[in-house]
Amino acid sequence: MTHQTIAPLDGVRVLELGNYIAAPTAGRLLADFGAEVIKVERPGTGDELRNWRLHKGNTSMLYRTLNRNKKSVVLDLRTEAGKQAVLELVAKCDILLENFRPGTLEKWGLGPEVLNEANPDLIVTRISAFGQTGPLSERPGFAAVAEAYGGFRNLVGDPDRAPVRVGVSIGDSIAGLYAAFGSMMSLYQREARRRDSAGAVPLTERIIDVALNEAMFSMMESLIPDYQAYGVDRQRVGGRMEGIAPSNAYVCKDGASIVVAGNGDSIYQRYMQTIGRPDLAEDPSLQTNAGRWAKREELDQAIGEWAATLSGADALAALEAAGVPAGPIYTAADISTDTQYAARNMIQKFDVSTGEEVLPGVGFPGIVPVIGDQSLPIRNLGPDLGENTQEILGGLLNMDAAQIDAASGREEALRP
Repeated sequence: MTHQTIAPLDGVRVLELGNYIAAPTAGRLLADFGAEVIKVERPGTGDELRNWRLHKGNTSMLYRTLNRNKKSVVLDLRTEAGKQAVLELVAKCDILLENFRPGTLEKWGLGPEVLNEANPDLIVTRISAFGQTGPLSERPGFAAVAEAYGGFRNLVGDPDRAPVRVGVSIGDSIAGLYAAFGSMMSLYQREARRRDSAGAVPLTERIIDVALNEAMFSMMESLIPDYQAYGVDRQRVGGRMEGIAPSNAYVCKDGASIVVAGNGDSIYQRYMQTIGRPDLAEDPSLQTNAGRWAKREELDQAIGEWAATLSGADALAALEAAGVPAGPIYTAADISTDTQYAARNMIQKFDVSTGEEVLPGVGFPGIVPVIGDQSLPIRNLGPDLGENTQEILGGLLNMDAAQIDAASGREEALRP
């Protein structure tokens, strides 16, 4: 079996109504492994992500990345023709993804009950800031707000400064992962019940409700039980991890920064020998992680002094020889030339048109997880706006030209 034929989700069709990052991330994950993902975009502007971090042309690399392996169809959901097209597509799909504010689909006349009438087997995966129920359900909110509500933001940064944000939309991405997992879980249940002749899955069990704040909260490990059991309220600790030492980033002689995770008991012994501090290796008070955490400042000072005498490469070589987990802090330039990423096909190159010029050999992140030794090949980058409208509406739904114009909003645009 070749990489081109590895497609576990071949035969699964997904209708994506989402914008921005969360629902499109879920759609990307499903598309990566063979699902046919039909992305519905509004006329004229399409998904707003097309303009985020836009350096040239009319479609950002961010959009191209998050919407790879999909098909773009323009539909005007403000029109009856557009809504009817959605219902006709729903009848031919297994999963619907959306990340609108709760109540939006219902306002458009496309709520779960209506969708269920069009397709009694449809899985409806909904992503929102706070979920479809509860006192905050109708409140709008992007990932930045959800990360704060979920307890994540409070732990990011240095203790003497205001909390900071990580450099990617982590809340949206994690919610997208949960949405993809929930969709597949429900699909498995549906197929298992068909196989066992157990009857249809009720609509309530086919609605997957993903809240951004809960997705982040679920990543917070023992934050709540530690607090409720022991009154421990975790705080920001900069580059460290609460209760784990020594584990931090250090600046080397040449200005390179490295990360070293030497917090395992046996690893710690080798670590201290490597930096020339056998006294710290033998200190009775530093034989457990709790003791090392209590003296984290002393340990970090010793490690920092050692790192400052070596280049980043030499420091990492010494740590690797001793079996101490460590690595460089990579930039985009570093990742682009790294042999490990290259060996697993994790940077895949495409010629990309900006509309003004063609940029040759632009690298895009590969497909995770790996199946068959290397990342599966990306079939296509995020499509141009409406690139597949004719194919889907004309081919899949057998619409004629006039019907396509009405559903996609072209009929309105052509009026004088």
